Amino acid sequence: MVSNPPVPRPALHSGPAPTAQDRPRPGQGVRYPPAPLSGKGGDYSEVPKGACMFAVGDDDQSIYAFRGADVGNMADFEREFKVQNLIRLEQNYRSHGNILDAANAIIKNNPTRLGKNLWTEAGSGEPIRIHESCSDGDEARWIVEEVKALTRDGHARAEIALLYRSNAQSRALEHALFNAGLPYRVYGGLRFFERAEVKHALAYLRLIANADDDTAFARVVNFPARGIGARSLESLQDAAKLANSSLHAAIPQVAGKGGASLAGFAQLITKLREAAHLPLPELVDHVVELSGLRGHYQNEKEGQERLANLDELINAAASFVAEEGLPDQDGEITGGNGGDLSSFSSGVTPSALAFTETVQPMLASFLAHASLEAGEHQAGEGDDALQLMTVHSAKGLEFNVVFISGLEDGLFPHENSLTETRDGKSGLEEERRLMYVAVTRARQRLYLSFAQTRMLHGQTRYNLPSRFLDEVPEDLVKWLAPRAGNQGFAMSEAGSRSHGAEAGSSFGGTPRRSGSSGGSGFRIGQTVMHPKFGLGVIINAEGSGTDARVQVNFGVAGIKWLALSIAKLEAA
Repeated sequence: MVSNPPVPRPALHSGPAPTAQDRPRPGQGVRYPPAPLSGKGGDYSEVPKGACMFAVGDDDQSIYAFRGADVGNMADFEREFKVQNLIRLEQNYRSHGNILDAANAIIKNNPTRLGKNLWTEAGSGEPIRIHESCSDGDEARWIVEEVKALTRDGHARAEIALLYRSNAQSRALEHALFNAGLPYRVYGGLRFFERAEVKHALAYLRLIANADDDTAFARVVNFPARGIGARSLESLQDAAKLANSSLHAAIPQVAGKGGASLAGFAQLITKLREAAHLPLPELVDHVVELSGLRGHYQNEKEGQERLANLDELINAAASFVAEEGLPDQDGEITGGNGGDLSSFSSGVTPSALAFTETVQPMLASFLAHASLEAGEHQAGEGDDALQLMTVHSAKGLEFNVVFISGLEDGLFPHENSLTETRDGKSGLEEERRLMYVAVTRARQRLYLSFAQTRMLHGQTRYNLPSRFLDEVPEDLVKWLAPRAGNQGFAMSEAGSRSHGAEAGSSFGGTPRRSGSSGGSGFRIGQTVMHPKFGLGVIINAEGSGTDARVQVNFGVAGIKWLALSIAKLEAA
């Protein structure tokens, strides 16, 4: 709302008293009647008769419906005030032409908009680069390699943004950046392992590894709430100090109602520790459920994002086991003794196990890794560091180079938007506006990426490319495809938008040509034969060269990861 315009007041009052309406902040409805342009701050009770007014806004960037914003506000304003002069501010001073053309092509598919077409005098610029990966891990590693190439070419890291639809998606990117030693900053949020719900879950896992961990104990003893108040905790601390013991060991010394509640928590920890024989991803899932964390956040008004982060912690555990596992003589990749702790408990009941770091090396290693990634590594605000953020957080910002990852149906656009409607408007329209905002953050270069498979709740999920990719005109796009032998990535000159198992999804050697029955490459969906496990179907793939490995469903023999450099795998 403008009440003190930076122009001479006599000029303003030479005609009808003008007023101004700035665009509403996210979540606000249109605020009218507007304030008169007076030096006294404005009287909002009425608009002077004959007053002139102007309002500024962009309905294509209305992305806060979840906070109560209504994209129809501008159309309502135009109708109710009988606006006769609608000025479209279409010249753009930020982005190159190809980026603007892509954004225009995407947003024009929304039927309910005032309509505009952005253009620039800056020239067409570079094509939109699109890349397809086998998995979310491969996608993150590819982004890291591309960032390294950009910095070698002189791009500042601070001018490179990695955008994603939901907070949980940052985990795979953070992991790849951490492994590569690249500084980064999560804008407008916390790093994955610093988020409260993740720290709560890790605290329960630390109590499985060591029930005498007082820091972990204090964090979750009453979270979710279980009736253990400050007075009970003070009594417990006094008892522990007197006995020179841990808080967990001192629980029997606390009497009364507080002691009973503490005893219930001790029983919960015992139950969790009895599940320590489970494979690590299943153990994390079990902890999230039995601890009450999942139920707690399901009952929170805005708990869906926290639940997504807990699911991503399960994915992190699954990825950690896969990365830390070693191939045996048959090429099978296992988590070693730590991948499935049942090998330690043969003939021994879980409750009788001695819970030491040697009993559960995979859990201990995972907790150590989480502590490392949660360490003091986040770059400061003034450092030359990569910028990670959700698309919502990116609104209003701009960068020379932008990566938009996770462009798969169900992820971006979000799965809820594919069925929901708000006041007769499709939720997909809001997601398309969000995509429009993401694309227009880029000044010079834009990357769009997606993965064939992604971990969800510790399981592999198969995805279709985002429908928004199909809305980008072919003449604006360059597809990035693996070079022969997967030695890095090169720009594809084919210009083909072929999606599916054959499109850039070969691995473990020279990419297989469409329709070919020979060659040394394999692809997702291909039937293969293993001398020990028999017939199977490839359902996932990671890595390249000597590090290439595939996940194969062998039916009765189960699902197994195989190192291609060792496994005697043949096309069936």
